[in-house]
Amino acid sequence: MGKKVKKEVEPPPKDVFDPVGVESKKAQTVVLMLSSPEEEVLSKACEAVYKFSEKCEENRGTMLELGAVEPLFRLLSNEDKLVRRNACMAFGVLAEHAEVRKVMRKIECIPAVLALLAPEEDTICHEFASLCISNMAQEFTNKVIIFEQSGLDSLIRLMASPDPDVQKNSTEALCRLVDDFHSRAAIRELGGVPPLLDLLKSEYPAIQTVALDTLTKITLDAETRATLREAEGLERLIEFLGTKEFDDLHVNALHVLSNCLEDAESILELQGTGGLQRLMQFTAETTIPDVQQYAAKSISKATKYAENWKMFHENEVEKALVTLLGADSASVQVAAAQAISAISEHTGSKDAFCKVEEAKGMELLVKLLSSENSDVKEAAALAISNLTTAHPTNCLEVVEHSGIEPLVHLLADQKDGAVANAAVALANLAGDEIIRMEAVRMGVVPALIQPLKSNNSVVISKVCLALAAYMCDSDARSELRSNGGLEILIKHLNSDNDDVRRAAAWAVLVCGGDPPTATDICKLGGLEILQEINQSVSRQNKFTQAAMDKLLDSNLPAKFALTGYLGPDNSIADGFFDAGPLRPDSRFKSLDELSTQEVNEKRPILLVNVQPQEQHSPQPPEVESKTESKATNQKPSKKELAKGKSKASKEKEEKQKEEEMQLLQLILQQQEGDSGSYHPPMDHALYEYIGEVSSKIRPMPTTREQVVALARFVAYKMGGPVERGKLSTFSYELPISQIKYELKSNILPIGRIKTGIHYHRALLFKALADRIAVPCSLVRGEYNRAWNEVVLNVDDTANGAKYPPKLYVVDLMHIPGRLMEGDSSEAVQYKKL
Repeated sequence: MGKKVKKEVEPPPKDVFDPVGVESKKAQTVVLMLSSPEEEVLSKACEAVYKFSEKCEENRGTMLELGAVEPLFRLLSNEDKLVRRNACMAFGVLAEHAEVRKVMRKIECIPAVLALLAPEEDTICHEFASLCISNMAQEFTNKVIIFEQSGLDSLIRLMASPDPDVQKNSTEALCRLVDDFHSRAAIRELGGVPPLLDLLKSEYPAIQTVALDTLTKITLDAETRATLREAEGLERLIEFLGTKEFDDLHVNALHVLSNCLEDAESILELQGTGGLQRLMQFTAETTIPDVQQYAAKSISKATKYAENWKMFHENEVEKALVTLLGADSASVQVAAAQAISAISEHTGSKDAFCKVEEAKGMELLVKLLSSENSDVKEAAALAISNLTTAHPTNCLEVVEHSGIEPLVHLLADQKDGAVANAAVALANLAGDEIIRMEAVRMGVVPALIQPLKSNNSVVISKVCLALAAYMCDSDARSELRSNGGLEILIKHLNSDNDDVRRAAAWAVLVCGGDPPTATDICKLGGLEILQEINQSVSRQNKFTQAAMDKLLDSNLPAKFALTGYLGPDNSIADGFFDAGPLRPDSRFKSLDELSTQEVNEKRPILLVNVQPQEQHSPQPPEVESKTESKATNQKPSKKELAKGKSKASKEKEEKQKEEEMQLLQLILQQQEGDSGSYHPPMDHALYEYIGEVSSKIRPMPTTREQVVALARFVAYKMGGPVERGKLSTFSYELPISQIKYELKSNILPIGRIKTGIHYHRALLFKALADRIAVPCSLVRGEYNRAWNEVVLNVDDTANGAKYPPKLYVVDLMHIPGRLMEGDSSEAVQYKKL
């Protein structure tokens, strides 16, 4: 048997360290391992950091505190593929932490991460490197670096990766980068639009979502929208909307489509392919509130331009929107009403809206005015206000569906927008007289007065315009006065807001056409406010000037005092008085205020008043009996005036009238003491003058003859002709002072003055001319000068008139009845001397 030989084992080399399996449960230890020279240790350490960091945000913060970021960054360029991949995984996850990204930016990691997107790197590197870039792209500074480092090229290429995570991360990175307009243009130039459209077919909703979000951002650019059309993107989006399984993403698709619909070219393309019709059908049929809401918003946005609206109109956009009005969701109702408001800027939609019979559009809008949701009420009122603007048919539709009452109630709403919209709608309805009267009956005027107290300038301006629309009716004006609306309205004339001031002036202008209302406005200081405003270059406007002119036309005493002029259309009526010229910055005083002044030596206040004002306060018994006994003789009959009277009978009658006037004055003074208001006395002499000129001068065949005869009549009643240069010897002041003393008042009836000069005679001429329909003007000059102007044809005969007409100044002082051409030297001399 052979002997067994023992084999000798060689001892290991003395300089080789035996392998050691290291397990650690301490994060600090793992971070230290990231500096190991061994690839296997580095790989396992990177993997451990990745798993730890992936768990939660707190763990990622821990890695930052332990200093793991910088060693991981160095490992991104390690030669070992496994180490590089695991380091990329850990680095990508850590980038989700905001503080970590700050450190990454300081160490300038982006170029190294972008290098891992190269085609030769494996899919895992692509996934986490794109994740890292996506996270880094949240800060604007990093966006710029990525753009400058040509990161868009790699990201666009990776959208076509077979790996869904790579697709998602790269697309998400692009979505964040395109917040910057430079990147939006670059994506288009680098061919990024078709890959994004291809991702709409992905089986992963997350990828579809981020692709649509990216498309929404880049289609803000017009050139990109053109590129999308070239890539048949519109058709793809319409198909996407028509796919039932993508219901939860239809809103995102509508965002993109809404941007595209801003271009007429997009709408034209959809019109040609039937896509627009399908879009309207989709809008009417979808039942998802969010989708319905944004579909309405998209239509509103797209129809801003007339050429776009026309194509939508041809595809029955009104019908689709009315369908949305009937939705149960308040947000959808708001969006639909707002879209209706937008399209109703076009007359065609206003016409078509109420023709949607099966949908009953106006009925739905009126119903929404009573909604419990304030936003719905506001939007419905806006739609009605736009639909009824300059459209009588739609105004009638509102009334037929009982829309006035809810609109009036809406004026008391807490939301300013609802109040303003309701005011505009009510103003539109006021264009029809029957509707206006019905609204007044329902209390629209008191309802409009309340929001006048608002602090919102838009509300105030709209309400003022609505009030103006209703103030053409006497009942409405009466309600405005009785409910204190005038005081508030006048305060708004002083507003610092141009729109409020303009609207308030317009309302005052309309009210100012009514003499009683105009008088109240003047009493409340409206005239003074308008005077002040119209002297300001910055605050005045055409409306404030027109309002003041209207007030003055309804308050002729104020007009003559401020402007020194009454035109042929300004007819002097009872109660007119001339207190002399007034400076523009001075306050105009009423007759009541002037009547309280003590008798003075200043020029008298000339009063035109034929009929005494109605007496409301009870008369003393003894006075009442006397006036009743003379009632039959108080007013001479027109027949007697026409026949003429003997001199004796006239003197007797004048004496009797004088006694009666003194008695009436006594009555008025007693009433004034009781009521505190002034009652102008009846001017018996003026009454006789009117009767005389009516019977003798009015029948004359031509205006020229009437003017001449009237001038001579006035001159005769006021003391006769006065030679030129002899005015100083014409004693008129003493008789006037005597009348003041007799009446114990500065207010003198014009008929009582028997010795008058220019301004007395000119006023009497104008007062009488207006009574017999002879057109003339009253002009105030300087130094107690006043004159009358008439416009006559050159050859004014009973058989016919020859043109052109000329302006003449009527001589009432020197050669009564002389007619001087307005620009002649004798007319100029008459005005000055």
